[in-house]
Amino acid sequence: MLIVQKFGGTSVGTLERIDNVAQRVIATVKKGHKVVVVVSAMSGETNKLLEYAGHFSKAPRKEDVDALLSSGERVTSALLSIALNELGYPAVSMSGRQAGIKTNASHTKARIESIDPSMMHAAIDAGKIVVVAGFQGVNEHTGDVTTLGRGGSDLSAVAVAGALQADLCEIYTDVDGVYTTDPRIERKAKKIEKISYDEMLEFASLGAKVLQNRSVELAKKLSVNLVTRSSFNENEGTLITKEENIMEKPLVSGIALAKDQARVSLSGVVDRPGIASDIFKALAKADINIDMIVQTIGHDGRTNLDFTLDKNELHAAKTILEPFVAKKEVASLSADDQISKVSVIGVGMKSHSGVASKAFETMAKENINIMMISTSEIKISMIIAQKYSELAVQALHDAYELDK
Repeated sequence: MLIVQKFGGTSVGTLERIDNVAQRVIATVKKGHKVVVVVSAMSGETNKLLEYAGHFSKAPRKEDVDALLSSGERVTSALLSIALNELGYPAVSMSGRQAGIKTNASHTKARIESIDPSMMHAAIDAGKIVVVAGFQGVNEHTGDVTTLGRGGSDLSAVAVAGALQADLCEIYTDVDGVYTTDPRIERKAKKIEKISYDEMLEFASLGAKVLQNRSVELAKKLSVNLVTRSSFNENEGTLITKEENIMEKPLVSGIALAKDQARVSLSGVVDRPGIASDIFKALAKADINIDMIVQTIGHDGRTNLDFTLDKNELHAAKTILEPFVAKKEVASLSADDQISKVSVIGVGMKSHSGVASKAFETMAKENINIMMISTSEIKISMIIAQKYSELAVQALHDAYELDK
């Protein structure tokens, strides 16, 4: 088998941990597998480099930021390669450029366009362990170094696995899999053995920090079997795979919680064709991602428009929307950053009724008011006051008997 193994910042946070990673890689090789390793920067390194840049400029060129930040992963890949070679296992470190990872020109949040795996194949055929610096690539037009955004090493690993047609992509972190909910909130949370790409996408986008959602999207697109597991123990992880590979599809797989949410309320919006387009186009130009949207039926030429977004984008959103108030196209603007989004997720919802009613009934029993609701085939999301977050998670976990 050809296995891609990705190790995050905490897994390579010290020299001793890099040595532990080397031992884990060697153990995989001893089982007869070929291995390609993708590594993050040592924990804290990226923030340190950003602080260095901030010492000289509050707004450095993004090209320079990418050149700076990409060095963190190159340090880790070189150190791991040195460790493996010293232990008698031939290895070679590669930057994103050497690994053939080509991206678009969006510096600091680039998207992978293609991968030329020829250098990696040559090294693998020569019997070497390939250690790739994650989180980075190269602008296919200019040759400049680019980075993929926070959590981009997961994306690197999946893309490399897809390009190499690897049998498995293992993502090693400080947790040993995907749980029915956050074990820190609900001690009865259970580890999920198998989960579909779509369910994992919902978990990733709705607050679970196990995997970056872009990496799950790419895994689904490339049909890469993903396993997320801990680098600190030998426990079996969670397999993320095609829905058809899961024999028994649970009605509900888990409960996700996103606390970093904010709600914007626009009251007295002029009820004319195109007003929503103008508002959301302005937000989109600033790369502000909008989640739930609710618009009321217009009365007397005015309507109300509410939507949610990440809390850290609230200030920018309000700045963009203030001109609409100034032009009297919006009567008033208010915001609430003390909200959370709690979501019920499960592919079994497609073929069963009553899941939504149970969620709403559970909230009612706990006297928790639901401000907004969003649904899909496999998800029910509810916006609630942040102070009820943990109570809501625990109540829903019990209601769907996820500890059994």
